[in-house]
Amino acid sequence: MNGATALAPGARSALAAGADRAAADAEAASGVVIRLLDDVRDLAAVRALYEGIWRTGATNPPVTADLLRALVQAGNYVAGAFDDRGDPELVGACFGFFGPPAARTLHSHIAGTVPRARGRHLGFALKLHQRAWALHRGIDTVTWTYDPLIRRNAHFNLGKLAASVGAYLPRLYGALDDRINGGDETDRILVRWELASSPVLAAAAHRPLVVDADRARAEGAAVALRPDDADAPLVAASDADTVLIGVPADIEGMRETDPRRAADWRLALRDVLGALLAEGATVRGFDRAGWYIIDRRERS
Repeated sequence: MNGATALAPGARSALAAGADRAAADAEAASGVVIRLLDDVRDLAAVRALYEGIWRTGATNPPVTADLLRALVQAGNYVAGAFDDRGDPELVGACFGFFGPPAARTLHSHIAGTVPRARGRHLGFALKLHQRAWALHRGIDTVTWTYDPLIRRNAHFNLGKLAASVGAYLPRLYGALDDRINGGDETDRILVRWELASSPVLAAAAHRPLVVDADRARAEGAAVALRPDDADAPLVAASDADTVLIGVPADIEGMRETDPRRAADWRLALRDVLGALLAEGATVRGFDRAGWYIIDRRERS
């Protein structure tokens, strides 16, 4: 859905005002102050934050302060979350840039929060801040990518934010030799966040998109990929209309302890999920127990 293009000016203003309220509520609940950044010192702190999260080291930063400054100067989005429960430390940041069609889509490239802030729903607050900023600028859609093997990211993106899957992108960034990616090939899911859609409106009001793999199985879904007893990928061919794809509980830990098995998972998911999406299948959602639910045909 790209409902924002059909909104009358008054309806868009009301939507943006509602987004402001939702963002402010999420910010307060997380105990942070989120603001747009343009000072080079703040942007250098963003670079350092990302280096710490992805453990890349100063020689291989995910982004540099000068690039962030250029993005800000060109009118793009760079925001930081500062702890409001003590010292005003930067604990999260998010940035994105405009993509085609011009001025209608924002691509959110990197969002991250420090590990000690987990459990405070800080990532949710950052995304709602980004959504409000985008709606005030006439933006209909925000896109970004995530690693489909990381369960918490799949649940956050597809459930808590109610984004939809757009495409499977193999080897998108080449090999990233940081502590999270571990040199693994960077297959990614591209998601689309339709800012005025009913699922996103519900998610912004703390009503996430919930799916149930057990119920889908009871209704005839077949398992196409799952972890076996040794946590290795087990593929099963199926022509069922709905299939379930399971992913391991801790792919990041597996990349450190058993990189060969982690690479096997990457290839298995590419072969199964990538092929299904290339054939036109739709991701219904992600059960936080570790299952993608995929529909080969449109549901009635």
